[in-house]
Amino acid sequence: MTTSIFSPAQCLGYLAVVLGVAAFLQKSDRRQKILVASESLVHVPHFWLLGVPTAAANALTTAVRTSLSLRMRAAWLSVLFVALHICAGLCFAKTPSGWLTVIGSCVSTVAVFHTRGLTMRMMMLFSTGCWLVNNILSGSIGGVALESVIAIANATTMLRISFAHGKDGAGIKKASVVPVG
Repeated sequence: MTTSIFSPAQCLGYLAVVLGVAAFLQKSDRRQKILVASESLVHVPHFWLLGVPTAAANALTTAVRTSLSLRMRAAWLSVLFVALHICAGLCFAKTPSGWLTVIGSCVSTVAVFHTRGLTMRMMMLFSTGCWLVNNILSGSIGGVALESVIAIANATTMLRISFAHGKDGAGIKKASVVPVG
Protein backbone atom coordinates (compact mmCIF):
# COMPACT_ATOMS: atom_id res chain seq x y z
CA MET A 1 0.00 0.00 0.00
CA THR A 2 1.38 3.42 -0.94
CA THR A 3 0.75 6.41 1.31
CA SER A 4 2.09 9.94 1.54
CA ILE A 5 5.42 10.25 3.33
CA PHE A 6 3.69 12.47 5.92
CA SER A 7 0.53 10.42 6.39
CA PRO A 8 -0.39 9.47 9.97
CA ALA A 9 0.71 5.88 9.26
CA GLN A 10 4.16 6.96 8.06
CA CYS A 11 4.59 9.48 10.92
CA LEU A 12 3.96 6.68 13.43
CA GLY A 13 6.61 4.69 11.59
CA TYR A 14 9.08 7.54 12.05
CA LEU A 15 8.38 7.60 15.79
CA ALA A 16 9.02 3.85 15.88
CA VAL A 17 12.39 4.50 14.19
CA VAL A 18 13.51 6.68 17.09
CA LEU A 19 12.40 4.13 19.70
CA GLY A 20 13.86 1.18 17.82
CA VAL A 21 17.24 2.76 17.23
CA ALA A 22 17.44 3.77 20.88
CA ALA A 23 16.56 0.19 21.87
CA PHE A 24 19.32 -1.50 19.93
CA LEU A 25 21.98 0.96 21.06
CA GLN A 26 21.47 -0.23 24.64
CA LYS A 27 24.00 -2.55 26.22
CA SER A 28 21.48 -3.24 28.98
CA ASP A 29 19.04 -6.03 28.09
CA ARG A 30 16.39 -4.44 30.35
CA ARG A 31 16.54 -1.00 28.70
CA GLN A 32 16.54 -2.64 25.28
CA LYS A 33 13.38 -4.61 26.09
CA ILE A 34 11.54 -1.54 27.45
CA LEU A 35 12.26 0.39 24.26
CA VAL A 36 11.39 -2.58 22.00
CA ALA A 37 8.03 -2.88 23.78
CA SER A 38 7.40 0.84 23.23
CA GLU A 39 8.42 0.62 19.57
CA SER A 40 6.10 -2.35 19.08
CA LEU A 41 3.13 -0.47 20.56
CA VAL A 42 3.71 2.37 18.08
CA HIS A 43 3.89 -0.17 15.26
CA VAL A 44 0.38 -1.50 15.94
CA PRO A 45 -1.51 1.52 14.52
CA HIS A 46 1.27 2.11 11.96
CA PHE A 47 0.81 -1.28 10.30
CA TRP A 48 -2.97 -1.24 10.74
CA LEU A 49 -3.18 2.07 8.89
CA LEU A 50 -0.90 0.66 6.17
CA GLY A 51 -3.34 -2.24 5.75
CA VAL A 52 -0.99 -4.93 7.07
CA PRO A 53 -3.00 -6.58 9.86
CA THR A 54 -0.59 -9.52 10.32
CA ALA A 55 2.23 -7.12 11.17
CA ALA A 56 -0.09 -5.09 13.45
CA ALA A 57 -1.19 -8.22 15.34
CA ASN A 58 2.39 -9.44 15.69
CA ALA A 59 3.53 -5.99 16.86
CA LEU A 60 0.86 -6.00 19.59
CA THR A 61 1.81 -9.51 20.68
CA THR A 62 5.48 -8.49 20.67
CA ALA A 63 4.77 -5.46 22.90
CA VAL A 64 2.99 -7.62 25.49
CA ARG A 65 5.56 -10.42 25.22
CA THR A 66 8.56 -8.16 25.61
CA SER A 67 7.00 -6.37 28.58
CA LEU A 68 6.31 -9.69 30.33
CA SER A 69 9.83 -10.94 29.60
CA LEU A 70 11.16 -8.13 31.80
CA ARG A 71 9.70 -9.83 34.87
CA MET A 72 9.20 -13.45 33.91
CA ARG A 73 11.26 -16.18 32.27
CA ALA A 74 8.99 -19.17 31.90
CA ALA A 75 9.00 -21.76 29.13
CA TRP A 76 5.19 -21.79 29.06
CA LEU A 77 5.16 -18.06 28.27
CA SER A 78 7.39 -18.49 25.25
CA VAL A 79 5.18 -21.33 24.02
CA LEU A 80 2.08 -19.16 24.57
CA PHE A 81 3.52 -16.23 22.60
CA VAL A 82 4.82 -18.40 19.76
CA ALA A 83 1.30 -19.85 19.53
CA LEU A 84 -0.22 -16.34 19.51
CA HIS A 85 2.11 -15.26 16.70
CA ILE A 86 1.17 -18.35 14.69
CA CYS A 87 -2.53 -17.67 15.32
CA ALA A 88 -2.05 -14.11 14.03
CA GLY A 89 -0.53 -15.58 10.89
CA LEU A 90 -3.38 -18.04 10.46
CA CYS A 91 -5.95 -15.26 10.90
CA PHE A 92 -4.36 -12.50 8.85
CA ALA A 93 -1.61 -13.74 6.52
CA LYS A 94 -2.96 -13.92 2.97
CA THR A 95 0.34 -14.48 1.16
CA PRO A 96 3.62 -16.26 1.94
CA SER A 97 5.24 -12.89 2.62
CA GLY A 98 2.60 -12.32 5.31
CA TRP A 99 4.36 -15.02 7.32
CA LEU A 100 7.62 -13.06 7.53
CA THR A 101 6.55 -11.18 10.65
CA VAL A 102 5.28 -14.41 12.19
CA ILE A 103 8.65 -16.15 11.68
CA GLY A 104 10.62 -13.15 12.90
CA SER A 105 8.35 -12.72 15.92
CA CYS A 106 8.59 -16.41 16.86
CA VAL A 107 12.40 -16.29 16.74
CA SER A 108 12.53 -13.12 18.83
CA THR A 109 10.08 -14.68 21.32
CA VAL A 110 12.49 -17.53 21.94
CA ALA A 111 15.30 -14.97 22.17
CA VAL A 112 13.72 -12.76 24.86
CA PHE A 113 12.60 -15.64 27.05
CA HIS A 114 15.50 -18.06 26.70
CA THR A 115 18.64 -16.10 25.88
CA ARG A 116 20.50 -12.92 26.74
CA GLY A 117 23.53 -11.00 25.61
CA LEU A 118 24.98 -11.86 22.21
CA THR A 119 22.78 -14.88 21.61
CA MET A 120 19.65 -12.81 22.16
CA ARG A 121 20.94 -10.08 19.87
CA MET A 122 21.88 -12.55 17.10
CA MET A 123 18.38 -14.00 17.15
CA MET A 124 16.92 -10.49 17.17
CA LEU A 125 19.09 -9.69 14.13
CA PHE A 126 17.48 -12.57 12.23
CA SER A 127 14.05 -11.27 13.27
CA THR A 128 15.08 -7.81 12.06
CA GLY A 129 15.78 -9.29 8.62
CA CYS A 130 12.28 -10.80 8.46
CA TRP A 131 10.65 -7.51 9.45
CA LEU A 132 12.86 -5.58 7.00
CA VAL A 133 11.60 -7.62 4.06
CA ASN A 134 8.00 -7.24 5.33
CA ASN A 135 8.43 -3.47 5.57
CA ILE A 136 9.85 -3.23 2.06
CA LEU A 137 6.90 -5.21 0.69
CA SER A 138 4.29 -3.25 2.69
CA GLY A 139 5.63 0.20 1.79
CA SER A 140 6.55 1.20 5.34
CA ILE A 141 9.11 3.98 4.87
CA GLY A 142 9.86 4.31 8.58
CA GLY A 143 9.86 0.53 8.94
CA VAL A 144 12.51 0.08 6.26
CA ALA A 145 14.61 2.84 7.80
CA LEU A 146 14.07 1.40 11.28
CA GLU A 147 14.97 -2.19 10.51
CA SER A 148 18.00 -1.12 8.46
CA VAL A 149 19.29 1.07 11.27
CA ILE A 150 18.39 -1.55 13.91
CA ALA A 151 20.43 -4.13 12.01
CA ILE A 152 23.43 -1.79 12.01
CA ALA A 153 22.93 -0.68 15.63
CA ASN A 154 22.43 -4.25 16.83
CA ALA A 155 25.53 -5.48 14.98
CA THR A 156 27.55 -2.56 16.37
CA THR A 157 26.34 -3.25 19.91
CA MET A 158 27.18 -6.94 19.47
CA LEU A 159 30.73 -5.90 18.57
CA ARG A 160 30.90 -3.54 21.57
CA ILE A 161 29.80 -6.35 23.88
CA SER A 162 32.32 -8.74 22.31
CA PHE A 163 35.16 -6.26 22.73
CA ALA A 164 34.10 -5.57 26.32
CA HIS A 165 34.59 -9.29 27.05
CA GLY A 166 38.03 -9.39 25.45
CA LYS A 167 39.31 -10.66 22.13
CA ASP A 168 38.52 -14.29 22.89
CA GLY A 169 34.95 -13.52 24.02
CA ALA A 170 35.54 -15.20 27.36
CA GLY A 171 32.42 -15.16 29.47
CA ILE A 172 29.99 -14.48 26.63
CA LYS A 173 28.96 -18.05 25.91
CA LYS A 174 28.51 -18.83 29.60
CA ALA A 175 25.92 -16.06 29.94
CA SER A 176 24.11 -16.52 26.66
CA VAL A 177 21.43 -19.12 27.41
CA VAL A 178 19.11 -18.72 30.33
CA PRO A 179 17.54 -21.83 31.84
CA VAL A 180 13.79 -21.49 32.34
CA GLY A 181 11.61 -23.48 34.61
